[in-house]
Amino acid sequence: MMLGTSRQTQRRERTARFGFAFIGVLLIAANLRVSFVSVGPVLSNISSDLELSTTAAGFLTGLPLIAFAVFSPMAPGFAARLGLDRAMWVSLLFLALGIVLRSLPVSGFLWAGTAMIGLGVAFLNVLVPSLVKRDFPLKVSQVTGSYTAVQAGIAAIGAALVVPVAQTSPAGWRLALGIWAGMALIAMAVLLPWLRRHVSENKSASPEDVSYRSPWSSALGWQVTLFMGLQSIAFYVLMGWLPTIEQDHGVSATTAGLHLSLFLLINVFASLAAGSLLHRGTDQRLIAFVSGALMVVTFLGLAVAPGITLLWVVVGSVGCGSLIVIALSLFSLRSLNYPQAASLSGMAQCVGYGLGAMGPVLFGALRELSGDWTLPLLVTAGIMAVLAVMGLLAGRDRVISHA
Repeated sequence: MMLGTSRQTQRRERTARFGFAFIGVLLIAANLRVSFVSVGPVLSNISSDLELSTTAAGFLTGLPLIAFAVFSPMAPGFAARLGLDRAMWVSLLFLALGIVLRSLPVSGFLWAGTAMIGLGVAFLNVLVPSLVKRDFPLKVSQVTGSYTAVQAGIAAIGAALVVPVAQTSPAGWRLALGIWAGMALIAMAVLLPWLRRHVSENKSASPEDVSYRSPWSSALGWQVTLFMGLQSIAFYVLMGWLPTIEQDHGVSATTAGLHLSLFLLINVFASLAAGSLLHRGTDQRLIAFVSGALMVVTFLGLAVAPGITLLWVVVGSVGCGSLIVIALSLFSLRSLNYPQAASLSGMAQCVGYGLGAMGPVLFGALRELSGDWTLPLLVTAGIMAVLAVMGLLAGRDRVISHA
């Protein structure tokens, strides 16, 4: 009788730990995108208030991506020194401080705060897949799909709310951007008991737990990295240029904005669907290839049949929503342990966000060179074909070997 009671107690404790860890991942995910996605809708207000040039305004929107590329490789070492849980908590602190700094009416704080936001989100982006690898080793794809859907959903809500808040508040855009510090503080408060519980576990990690081959010297590591980078190009090109492309083909600004909201909404459901499908087969080659092929169709469609843009918006949203889940899941699925997952995540996001930042710039340069959208769209469709091939390679059922 006592043995049965003990087993039931252990099962309840495991269920409670799983549930708390899952809630923690979702709370972190809620902070991963909204703090910088919400800048775009009030960028004109910021530019007018601070007298920013067009170049400076563009740099402000691109600064988080630059920070992701610069700081991502530092995240695994940061976690190795502090422990994974403590590193996540401190990264949330960086994010909260950055959001507050950005909203203060002090010269230079807009830039310093934005850079600190980039630092915090870069570390969190890298470390969350490692956390999933450690706490949910048998449910990597499902948990990744869930937290990706949450970050997309919160980002869509943030983009919709920021303008009304800015218009109705005496503090304007500063309050509209500053309120997101509250979400980071909530996550920090909820995770604090979990942090204290895991400090001793982090200190007692065995040598086997931290021994792994560097992904920088692995062909598979580079395949996963290129997959991450090329899918980033697809997302950020569409985020940066889709409304302009539509308006140049006669779509009103209001309708183009609605299409972008629809794109973000479909992203949520596509992420959840991809998370549930990833573990169904023996590997991820089919879903990775098909998702890449959807992006080829999207950019070809925008080039040759711009009159049915809404169809390409839907196809592209399904593709992008699936691709990000696949890319993030691969960090865990292709690694031996969670320190290696963090290292692979840091490598892939460093290169990936570097490509993501360059993609919209080069796309715009091709538009200026050719005088219309056909050339940049066709070139991007070709890049998406390479993405589909990378999906076949990175999707194979294998892991990066030991050192």
